[in-house]
Amino acid sequence: MSINLRTLFAGAFAAVIILLTVLLSYLIGNETSKTAEVTTGKSLAEAAYQMSYNLDHFMWARAGEIEMLGTLGAFQEPVNKEEIAGLLNQLKESLPVFTWIGYADIKGSVLAATGNIMEGRSMKEQPVFQNGLQAPYIGDVHDDSLLTEILPNPSGERLQFVDIGVPVKDKSGRTLGVLAAYLSWEWARQAESSILAPLKERVEGAEVYVVSNHNHKILLGPSNQVGKQMTDSALARQGRSSWLIEKYKGSQSFLTGYAYGDGEMDYPGLGWSVIIRQPADIALAPVRKLQNNFVLSGMAIAVLFGIAGWLCAGWMIRPLQRISESADLLSSGGKAEIPEFKRIKDLSMLSRSLRNLVNKLTRPEPEPFYMSDMTRHDPLTGLPNRTALDDYLAHAVNKAKRNRSTLSFLYLGLDGFKKVNETLGHKTGDKLLQEVSFRLLESTRENEMITRIGGDEFVVILHTSAAKPMQEAEIVAKRIIDKINQPFLIDGEFVHVGCSIGAAVWSPENQDTSEILRLADDAYYISKRSGKNRITFETAV
Repeated sequence: MSINLRTLFAGAFAAVIILLTVLLSYLIGNETSKTAEVTTGKSLAEAAYQMSYNLDHFMWARAGEIEMLGTLGAFQEPVNKEEIAGLLNQLKESLPVFTWIGYADIKGSVLAATGNIMEGRSMKEQPVFQNGLQAPYIGDVHDDSLLTEILPNPSGERLQFVDIGVPVKDKSGRTLGVLAAYLSWEWARQAESSILAPLKERVEGAEVYVVSNHNHKILLGPSNQVGKQMTDSALARQGRSSWLIEKYKGSQSFLTGYAYGDGEMDYPGLGWSVIIRQPADIALAPVRKLQNNFVLSGMAIAVLFGIAGWLCAGWMIRPLQRISESADLLSSGGKAEIPEFKRIKDLSMLSRSLRNLVNKLTRPEPEPFYMSDMTRHDPLTGLPNRTALDDYLAHAVNKAKRNRSTLSFLYLGLDGFKKVNETLGHKTGDKLLQEVSFRLLESTRENEMITRIGGDEFVVILHTSAAKPMQEAEIVAKRIIDKINQPFLIDGEFVHVGCSIGAAVWSPENQDTSEILRLADDAYYISKRSGKNRITFETAV
């Protein structure tokens, strides 16, 4: 099955563009994915660090406020319960994040509390009291069944607290009791919202987790995950803030930013890990969109290039079609000339070679009147030999005298012929001489003489006027040089040679033609020495 050139060009152009599109899409997508991963990962890590800092700073500030409150004079003996209750309620009103604040004496009995809740009851068994007697204490997130039963809970959601306990001492340093506060863990969700609000504009589908250091329990996160253990490998990097790609077997991958809470100022922190993650397919969605757009654009360009290839091939094969039409006409017995195309080098060489072939096949062998037998032929080229030249000159001189005209002698040889023999062989050299003889015949008129003297040297006798013989001879000489300089197609290979010419003019005043031939020979060697591929004239003295 054959395929036409136009289809081949169109398909090749489109195929190249498609291959380039696929390759560039892969390379660009790969690099863009890496860049997107790094950019998003750093953004998540920064957000995780910011939330971790906010949590630690918040706890440090609240603990400082409780500690400062415990130094006020109202807590010194004798105890003024009403004044203490007023201070506690005032703090709770200014900071609603405090769910409950109370003051218990050394035995754990609550003397004063916000909203009078738990007043008179004992909190001796509560960790916040037991630890608060020894030193300032901040407890991790926990449930408190005692407060849960007492405090109102309109939403019905599970109540969780972070507690703060500080010892209250008199001026001598003796412990008088414990100032305790419970903070609703709901404030952490407010911190989460403050972090996620700006982040959601840049990071779609992000999830935030706050994880306890002590048992890896999820303290804050999606409602169906709170209270469960977190097995995220980011926890193994506690103590650092960075990002990574989490890949779960049989599940999707996540870009994960993480940060470890290490406290604030004199507050050592509770070691909470903040993890913010985003599904990788969402994070890299813009990259996939870019790749898809790139591929679609590439397909569109491939179609355009295919059309361009089709049109370009049509422009290129038009000369071939003309050559083919001329060849078909010749093969059917009609008259036609192979067109010559000079703009494209390869087409120019093809058309010239075909023209030469057609001329060679259709031009009859010359049979000059002065050749009566084969002894006057050059056996290789079929051109007249030196004997035939002498006979021709006798006839041509008489004719020139009668017509009062001149004879121009062109003595020519091939430039680079020796190299052809050495590199391609004498057989190719012989075929080249035969082709040269045909081109010489094409360059001259029928009544003019072309003789092979020997080797690669030829003599051409031109009938020229008495007024401008040198100018007329130069025109023919240049035409011969141009013809010989065109490549020869021999046995499937292009062969290149040049041509140097020496010229001299015989006039009726110069009776000796052999002297004119000698002058042309001398001029030929001057052309050879002067750079070749040129014509040189010698004149008789």
